[in-house]
Amino acid sequence: MPLTLPPPAGAHDPVTPEGHQEPVTPGHRASGPPSQAQPLLRQEAKGEEEEGEETGVQGAWGTATAEPGWRAWGKAAEAAAAEEGQVEARGAAAAGSGSPAGGAGGGRGSWRRLLAWLRRPPQCCPCAAPLPRSAAHCCHGGTKMAALAYNLGKREINHYFSVRSAKVLALVAVLLLAACHLASRRYRGNDSCEYLLSSGRFLGEKVWQPHSCMMHKYKISEAKNCLVDKHIAFIGDSRIRQLFYSFVKIINPQFKEEGNKHGNIPFEDKISSVKVDFLWHPEVNGSMKQCIKVWTEDSVAKPHVIVAGAATWSIKIHNGSNEALSQYKMNITSIAPLLEKLAKTSDVYWVLQDPVYEDLLSENRKMITNEKIDAYNEAAVSILNSSTRNSKSNVKMFSVSKLIAQETITESLDGLHLPESSRETSAMILMNVYCNKILKPVDGSCCQPRPPLTLIQKLAACFFTLSIIGYLIFYIIHRNTHRKNKPCTDLESGEEKKNIINTSVSPLEILLQSFCKLGLIMAYFYMCDRANLFMKENKFYTHSTFFIPIIYILVLGVFYNENTKETKVLNREQTDEWKGWMQLVILIYHISGASTFLPVYMHIRVLVAAYLFQTGYGHFSYFWIKGDFGIHRVCQVLFRLNFLVVVLCIVMDRPYQFYYFVPLVTVWFMVIYVTLALWPQIIQKKANGNCFWHFGLLLKLAFLLLCICFLAYSQGAFEKIFSLWPLSKCFELKGNVYEWWFRWRLDRYVVFHGMLFAFIYLALQKRQVLSEGKGEPLFSNKISNFLLFISVVSFLTYSIWASSCKNKAECNELHPSVSVVQILAFILIRNIPGYARSVYSSFFAWFGKISLELFICQYHIWLAADTRGILVLIPGNPMLNIIVSTFIFVCVAHEISQITNDLAQIIIPKDNSSLLKRLACIAAFFCGLLILSSIQDKSRH
Repeated sequence: MPLTLPPPAGAHDPVTPEGHQEPVTPGHRASGPPSQAQPLLRQEAKGEEEEGEETGVQGAWGTATAEPGWRAWGKAAEAAAAEEGQVEARGAAAAGSGSPAGGAGGGRGSWRRLLAWLRRPPQCCPCAAPLPRSAAHCCHGGTKMAALAYNLGKREINHYFSVRSAKVLALVAVLLLAACHLASRRYRGNDSCEYLLSSGRFLGEKVWQPHSCMMHKYKISEAKNCLVDKHIAFIGDSRIRQLFYSFVKIINPQFKEEGNKHGNIPFEDKISSVKVDFLWHPEVNGSMKQCIKVWTEDSVAKPHVIVAGAATWSIKIHNGSNEALSQYKMNITSIAPLLEKLAKTSDVYWVLQDPVYEDLLSENRKMITNEKIDAYNEAAVSILNSSTRNSKSNVKMFSVSKLIAQETITESLDGLHLPESSRETSAMILMNVYCNKILKPVDGSCCQPRPPLTLIQKLAACFFTLSIIGYLIFYIIHRNTHRKNKPCTDLESGEEKKNIINTSVSPLEILLQSFCKLGLIMAYFYMCDRANLFMKENKFYTHSTFFIPIIYILVLGVFYNENTKETKVLNREQTDEWKGWMQLVILIYHISGASTFLPVYMHIRVLVAAYLFQTGYGHFSYFWIKGDFGIHRVCQVLFRLNFLVVVLCIVMDRPYQFYYFVPLVTVWFMVIYVTLALWPQIIQKKANGNCFWHFGLLLKLAFLLLCICFLAYSQGAFEKIFSLWPLSKCFELKGNVYEWWFRWRLDRYVVFHGMLFAFIYLALQKRQVLSEGKGEPLFSNKISNFLLFISVVSFLTYSIWASSCKNKAECNELHPSVSVVQILAFILIRNIPGYARSVYSSFFAWFGKISLELFICQYHIWLAADTRGILVLIPGNPMLNIIVSTFIFVCVAHEISQITNDLAQIIIPKDNSSLLKRLACIAAFFCGLLILSSIQDKSRH
């Protein structure tokens, strides 16, 4: 695995103002005298400072900074050990460089310091600054020893298990899992249709989950579209008749179960020309054979799909005799060649007999036992599978109904016939077997072949392959050069001659390395969600699958808390924390399928709105304070937002609008930029000299609100704008821009609310109305308590309203206007108390810095089937599967964040002339992409 380069010091949040990035250590929150490590920390922090004034705000999405959060959690030990530096100095001088990490973090040095400290007699002294809060005011030596031992132990863990080692472990896991799945598919076969017809389990009481693939629930229009001009025939006994009725009700739910039970039943939908017949042949005998023989001789009357099966009548009529079983074997042996002949041009399914519930059987059916049914099934399977000389019979065995019946037969009314829910499941399986390969639904992976590679995907594969080869060549050459320039020993003097080598990494090497790693990651994306290597499963919502993980991450978030570097409202650490816990909640919402539960859906809508609120707040604050409207800033933001999405659109063959939130944030960023950059440009520095400019800015915001209202209530005007070429190529989904209009309209006001909030807050801050000191309430005690009370009431009121909504349409209509209530309530609750504003969760903040990558990557490598299902890396163990897939998913997201940071520094230079040349190349690339996309669309149609 190529070595991971740390991101440059200037790696910023793509949506937020560049800011001062200091390492976050527990020392910030401790009391007592400053630690000896603090000057060193301040010196390290200088390398990460940025030009310009820190605004303390950020937008909706963040990227990883130069210092990984996992390492930051272990820095308490470094500061704690610095206090004991003098104790360890003698031992270190004697031992030399025995620790692999030297004085910066070696294992031996850490334990040596601990042992030296333990030898000291207990004394009452102020605790060192970096110790945990629980020991910050302790004067007892025993407690201090325990705290120091805890910190040093945690330091050892973080020294040997870093983000880099986690990524190596994730790579090894991916390779092993891919090899295991590949071997399994070669051994067990790669036919998901066979899995669908023969295996599965119930999720809950009514949701059937096939092994290794997803089953699509067909609607009436989809079923008719699939079966247009088709003829389906069901032939058999009363159980087959039940299956026939359930199948027809998928096409026409109003079809009633009436007519002669012991006779043929026809059905025809004239609009779609679908014909479904039930032919009454309760026994496998000469009558059934003659019917099948007619189909083999008459190609016109031959059905496209044949579903057959019978046995219980033979058991009943002949009182379960062995002679009847022998006769059944003879009859099915004579029918088998005919079925095999039909199976060459039609889909033929033989339905094995379902078990019965013997206690409920009537007296005239007591001879139908499960032992007899198993004997008849064994006969059918052995004869039909050996009816052809080929290695595999073309007649498909429909055995999954047996598994379904085993779980539901107790709900039967007579012990013989299955309950309605069970036969509906069997009918839907039949629909999936036949229609998935025709309609190719996204959430129906069973019986679907791997989609063919498009021209753009082939070109992308060639590009990444060349990048990998180029980097390997570059790496080999660089390594050989390094060996040649390796210091050698002067035999005469006995000293080493050190050659002067330029160790700086060239942009070409960074570029090749980044695309090499990105190519390998994209191969993993493709294997997970386009190839049939890994398994997929349907989602199934229960309250426990959503709320238990929420409680778990909440406990982790509270456990890993640190002091903020500053105590302003919505400071950098706090907004990272906000984005982090929101993103984790959204991930749990997606994987648990909680969108079916309306109260959860409405609260998740607020979280999405909160991201957009941060977008408006962060970008407005940046432009208002810094006044930087240069093209470099715009290109940096657009690149960081869209790089991964554009790559995925190419590799995964998906439209840009498919990743709806990135286009949404991108458009709103451009709206904010245009609003503030157009003449007259009004910034804080200009407005401070004359209050008239504040009024001018409010006029701009009022005009923006007017435009938003116009587009929200004029769907025609909105669609005309975004239907113009080439905008239509970016914002169309399934041939129209309605989905884009719906998504935009759902949160149309919240970005404006974020801009307005930023304006009011910065104006109050400038006039020193707010008290933002450490531990101080934001306002006076009376005002703070009043606002806190109002905020809590507002927060709870929104939750009560969201929980009482009748349907999504009604809730979505009011959501744009009322979502800001809960957002503002949360901001006030989080920031009015001084103690709440002074701390943040480093656990949530770490995830907040890669929230963009987490949101996008979940589509393909954590979830499956474009978020419609769940990726299964480890079958049979859902908990272990979630742990492993999540670990790999987070490592990939963090690596992509670093790759994006590295490429942004190279592709978007600060020099305007170089930047314009790069923009011309990027424009040419997108023109070529549009041309190739148009060629692909024509070839598909």
